[in-house]
Amino acid sequence: MNTPVLPVLVIVLVFIQLTYPDVSWKMLLVGLGGAWLVSYVWARALARSLSLTREMRYDWAQVGDRLEERFTVTNHSFIPATWVEVNDHSNIPGYQPSRATTIGGKDTNHWIMEGVCTRRGLYTLGGTTLSTGDPLGIYTVNVDDPASTMLLVLPPVVPLPSIALSPGGYGDSGRPRDRAPQQTVSAASVREYQPGDSMRLIHWPSSAKHDKTFVRLFDGTPSSDIWILLDLDRSVQIGDDWNSTEEHGVILAASLADRSLRARQDVGLVINGKDLTWIPPHKTAEQRWQILHDLALAQPGDLKLAEMLQRLGGSIGRHTSLIVITACMEPDWLDTLLPLTWRGISPTVLLLDPQSFGGESSPAYMEMLLQRMGIVCHIITQDLLNRPEAHPGHEGQWEWRVGHPSARLQPSNTDWRRLS
Repeated sequence: MNTPVLPVLVIVLVFIQLTYPDVSWKMLLVGLGGAWLVSYVWARALARSLSLTREMRYDWAQVGDRLEERFTVTNHSFIPATWVEVNDHSNIPGYQPSRATTIGGKDTNHWIMEGVCTRRGLYTLGGTTLSTGDPLGIYTVNVDDPASTMLLVLPPVVPLPSIALSPGGYGDSGRPRDRAPQQTVSAASVREYQPGDSMRLIHWPSSAKHDKTFVRLFDGTPSSDIWILLDLDRSVQIGDDWNSTEEHGVILAASLADRSLRARQDVGLVINGKDLTWIPPHKTAEQRWQILHDLALAQPGDLKLAEMLQRLGGSIGRHTSLIVITACMEPDWLDTLLPLTWRGISPTVLLLDPQSFGGESSPAYMEMLLQRMGIVCHIITQDLLNRPEAHPGHEGQWEWRVGHPSARLQPSNTDWRRLS
């Protein structure tokens, strides 16, 4: 009841009418009492006759994909609902499907609400409260529907520019290099020495002839495992929300993993976040889903990169490519990275430039140290991944992006499902 003073007025009018009978008091009593009675009957009828059905498609999406729901309100009574409010209790950022409408007696009203998934993560879709009442506004009827479901929003996968990784790793699309310096029986040619190449592969005649260091190239190089280490130490993260090293690191890791898996490479993922993520290398379709799933839920933690490298070092074998994605400009973790190279592990460091995200630290010093150590290093600025397909809502809807934005995968099942 929105007007609790109404029963008090009716009781007072009854008392006055009994004490000082008068036609005016009687008319006022009949008017107020009748309005109270009609409103009560109206509200009770709506409470018993209105029903809400809420349906959605799929239980996961990717950043930039459209979220689509269908709402159906049915009135089983002859009494119309002159106003109906549907209030949503979802926690999906930027999505508010709440709506006000009307519905006649013995009628059905349905509509479709759309939104765009703007942030990776696991969210709750639902429940819902349907509010209505009598035309006089004396009563409000709230019908709670606790039905809800979990919606997983995966990080976007974007096409990457050519990123040359150290020998044993895979550049650009993640394909194994056909002519890489490895110890096999069929030497093909030579090329100039690059940081990280084994000294045992130096081709001395060519080096002496050209007065430069050359290494031998071989055909049929077997592919090695790829480990991606995403550093989510909260103390080194710069920026907010979308324009942060955290989000760009997640996009970079997802895109690198997707490229390598599509090239049939074994890919593993390690994240030193709030919850430690440790996914051993595989190249199955389930591996792609597992990596994107864990990246969608990844949150910054307190574990330092140096400690994470120390834990990782004893778990990966020789001839493994290690890709480190970090915004840490403190050189202490290099002391734990260097011993890995002695064990035959080929690291590549992708430094997220703090200055491009609004920070003050420069990556120049770290880049110089890594180059002196013979470790391949690339500076990743904010605009490098600032592509249209990485931003929410800029690409096609209801088409899950797969690899390059021109290659799309249509959902196989577009049936509506009720929230449970």
